Amino acid sequence: MVCPKLRGFHDFLKDNCKFGAAIIVKPESYWNKMKIRKYIIVSVIFSLLFSPSFAQQNLTPEMLWKFNRIGGMDVSPDGASIVYDVATYDLEKNGGNKDLFLTDITGAKQTRITNNAGNEFAPQWRPDGKQIGFLAMSEDGVQWYEVQKDGTQERQVTHIQGGIQGCTYAPNQKFLAYKADVKTRKTTQDIYPDLPKADARIIDDMMYRHWDAWDDYANTHLFVIGYADGKTEGTAVDIMKDEPYDVTDISWSPDGRYIAYSCKKLQGKEFAVSTNTDIYLYDVQEKTTRNLTEGMPGYDNHPVFSPDGKSIAWLSMERAGFESDRNRIFITDLEGNKKELTKGFDQSATDLTWTKDGSALYFISGIKATYQIYKVAVKDAKITQITNGVHNYLHVLQAGNQMVASRQSMSMPTEIYAVNPADGKSTLISHVNDALLKQVKMGKVEERWVKTTDGKDMLVWVIYPPDFDKTKKYPALLYCQGGPQSAVSQFFSYRWNFQLMAANGYVIVAPNRRGLPSFGQEWNDQISGDWGGQNIQDYLSAIDAVSAEPFVDKDHLGAVGASYGGYSTYWLAGHHEKRFKAFVSHCGLFNMESWYGTTEEYFFANFDMKGAYWDSPKPKSYTSFSPHMFVQNWDTPILVIHGQRDFRVPVTQGMGAFHAAQLQGIPSRFLYYPDEGHWVLQPQNGILWHRVFFDWLDKYLK
Repeated sequence: MVCPKLRGFHDFLKDNCKFGAAIIVKPESYWNKMKIRKYIIVSVIFSLLFSPSFAQQNLTPEMLWKFNRIGGMDVSPDGASIVYDVATYDLEKNGGNKDLFLTDITGAKQTRITNNAGNEFAPQWRPDGKQIGFLAMSEDGVQWYEVQKDGTQERQVTHIQGGIQGCTYAPNQKFLAYKADVKTRKTTQDIYPDLPKADARIIDDMMYRHWDAWDDYANTHLFVIGYADGKTEGTAVDIMKDEPYDVTDISWSPDGRYIAYSCKKLQGKEFAVSTNTDIYLYDVQEKTTRNLTEGMPGYDNHPVFSPDGKSIAWLSMERAGFESDRNRIFITDLEGNKKELTKGFDQSATDLTWTKDGSALYFISGIKATYQIYKVAVKDAKITQITNGVHNYLHVLQAGNQMVASRQSMSMPTEIYAVNPADGKSTLISHVNDALLKQVKMGKVEERWVKTTDGKDMLVWVIYPPDFDKTKKYPALLYCQGGPQSAVSQFFSYRWNFQLMAANGYVIVAPNRRGLPSFGQEWNDQISGDWGGQNIQDYLSAIDAVSAEPFVDKDHLGAVGASYGGYSTYWLAGHHEKRFKAFVSHCGLFNMESWYGTTEEYFFANFDMKGAYWDSPKPKSYTSFSPHMFVQNWDTPILVIHGQRDFRVPVTQGMGAFHAAQLQGIPSRFLYYPDEGHWVLQPQNGILWHRVFFDWLDKYLK
């Protein structure tokens, strides 16, 4: 799950090997760290849009970093225009930049509207449609700015000390709601002011680090401040004053009186072991707050007000402690009378958007390893699938009588489409990567269904090299997905990119093994407590079926993966029965006891391991399913990749696996990143990752 605090950074972080729940990283800190400077001019995007085509070539790691990456988007109040941010990268400078662009609903006209020496992102139309608000870096951190749709008269709106992390207009334009950090805990220097250079932390509770960041002694609060035509008015009100919690999603009522927001009002150990997040309703006039989902134990988030302001819809998981539970759609009136709209719907929902008349909600849901747009009627809870196809929809918005949605596939990075809600037909309108895509040869993506060892049908994607010749033999890679509950869907990854792997001469086998969503909750849930069980057999069923083809060189098979996928490669290394000739494990779990004792968020660990390693009886996750218990069976070259700042799967997991291979004389290599976490975010680090990855595989599989 991508933390709502980072929705504007989703494309940077999405590598489809996510492992756990939220990411607590401050956006302004992220951009500051990257030290982004302006390096492109107006002609760059237009040259990509309108430059002549060149001879096609195979995809390379360097070309991946040339793709423009669409992030946040918003539709104008009249439904005629879409504003969106686009990230571009410069390998030499080892950084990137975001700018804002505008297109009409037909996609006929593309306009760049910001061109500053910084980053502009998370755009939002002002309710009257006369200005576009956005976040950008100032001398005092990230602030809210406005610009006209022709790119003129840019102005800074907020001047909040330390910066903000998000901002939104009240529909009546009388207020802004913004997020900002508030110090809520004492530092070591606060406790001992006579020791200003003491470099240590005094820790009395859990959650002192998360994903790749240490606790900064602050929480993200929600503020409301007056607003009038480009200027803030009065004093901001902290609606969470003295609360040591972080606000996430927010939604204004149409009349501007209420704000619905989601918040996990837990701390320390309680935060680490529970997903219990609630929806709160704040009355701007009365300055009062009440909990709308009290007694609902799992994740409750993404509240959205209906057009008439009488109802709030939100997403809800039933079980506290299971981050990959089915996301249900609920609605409530302002008095708290609740109703589920997805009873009996064995799929998970994301990304809620009300229809213009308020009679239904659009949402996105996974089905058979694709993500499609659906609609659910409020009156009778009838659910209709609107779109079909081999692609993933990521975000959907209402645009007059149409929808606007971002979409991607294994062969195409994210673009924006206009979608007809009546028949699901889509029209590409953003075109930010047209010219580059014309230069790249993509391999065929094939959907196969393979029988598992227990007689189930499993969807397996097979990706073929460009210019595939069925009379030749190709080495093959088994891709092991992370999550572990994260579908092998039609994602376009900037690291685990199937087209890039295929372009290097490999047949890619990517199974939707047990434990992955979009095939019903039973299929999704099976993996918990059974990490080394049926889903591993599913992997083997997939690679055995495809390697039986005459075009696969079954003597040169590799297995690769990250996070749970990295665990999978460690597990397979001790159980593969000579199938594979090379392994690659990125940020994989190796020793389940030591992992449990050093990770940071425990609701996931407790649910999927079925308890702690000191429980009695001891869960089999720590004995029967811990890869380190089977290293005596290792006999295959293995590449281990890990980052020092990975707090979800600490770096010692990778070190332990590498040492086990080295001490047994097994060919092995350790790619260590001192300044990366669970992901690899810096451009040159990303290029290095691919070079080492393919060097290793080519050495043993070609």
